[in-house]
Amino acid sequence: MQSYRGEGFYERLGVRPVINAWSWVTVAGGSIMPAPALRAMEEASRHFVDMHELNRRAGEVIARVTGAEAGLVTAGSGAGMLLQAAACMAGTDPAKVWRLPDTRGMKNRIVIHRAHRVSYDRNFRAAGARLVEIGDTGATERWELEDAITSKTAAAAYVFGPRKGGALPLETVVEAAHERGVPVIVDAAAMLPPAENLTKYIRAGADLVSFSGGKGVMGPQSTGILCGRKDLIEAAAMNAAPNSQGIGRPAKVSKENIAGLIAALELFVDTDHEAVAASWRSKCEYIVEALRGIESVRAELAEAMPGLEDSRSGHARALVFLESAWRGPSEAEVISRLREGDPPIYLGPAGPEGGIAVVPVNLRDGEEEIVAGRLREILTEESSS
Repeated sequence: MQSYRGEGFYERLGVRPVINAWSWVTVAGGSIMPAPALRAMEEASRHFVDMHELNRRAGEVIARVTGAEAGLVTAGSGAGMLLQAAACMAGTDPAKVWRLPDTRGMKNRIVIHRAHRVSYDRNFRAAGARLVEIGDTGATERWELEDAITSKTAAAAYVFGPRKGGALPLETVVEAAHERGVPVIVDAAAMLPPAENLTKYIRAGADLVSFSGGKGVMGPQSTGILCGRKDLIEAAAMNAAPNSQGIGRPAKVSKENIAGLIAALELFVDTDHEAVAASWRSKCEYIVEALRGIESVRAELAEAMPGLEDSRSGHARALVFLESAWRGPSEAEVISRLREGDPPIYLGPAGPEGGIAVVPVNLRDGEEEIVAGRLREILTEESSS
């Protein structure tokens, strides 16, 4: 077998690199890590360390930048959700830690808005939690949350994602849950940037908050950030690797990944986010302008609106809509043809309302021209046939 010498890795495997206009999605590889993070990982790989000590020290950095009492590096935000549930149900009781996901006799209910039910809530259930839904996609009343909290309630969950109607404000959930002695756990995987969200949910009173480390923070894709109350972080750590008895043992974080995440996080905090956002907006403007004048195609700039608390609205996007008179390929077919091209271009739907979204956060300089050119080629080819 030919040995690998460090160059042409993807080519050697026959894997084609893609242009990622789809955002920090896992299926396209997350993000491109900055050089300081890669250097930290390489340096960390040269030594052995006590992983408990490394976790504590890394947690101190997380606590400092998030304003929380404590922090922990996790194997992605999904693993953070698993550890949130485990911490709230088993705490640091070694017998309960050992028993998970068997939660008989424990407080094992997690209250969650129906509007927040997403595929990732299985991470709560994987720890042995039972989810109790409140409200619907139209509205939720405070009394529904209050009524759902019982002596079996371990936590109230709040999941940020593509914006849906019907959920109570986080502050209301915190107030109502805390009045009944119940912690609030938040999944904010894709809510960075804006950078102020690092501290926002902790300041709002959340007890545990989970972020992805491999999206906007640009750390290793298989990392996450968990921050919150000291006692609950201690419980999460006890349920996690390197401890062998915890349900989080399979979600192991290597010393290299911890180093890369912390380096990326410190760089993220010091980044000029206004300049980055302006660059993203400029790429979107270029794409919108390049698609003007195509019959039955409408391209528009969606401005960043981070105040909406929507994982799609933290940055500008270029949106492409095929109007009712369009007789060419469907949106799904356009997306498929872009993926099949050379180079493959990955982008996705704008949302349930329809349209195609070009998300600039992973576009390198000049790639917006390739994306715009290929889109125009496909759309004008079909419109003239």
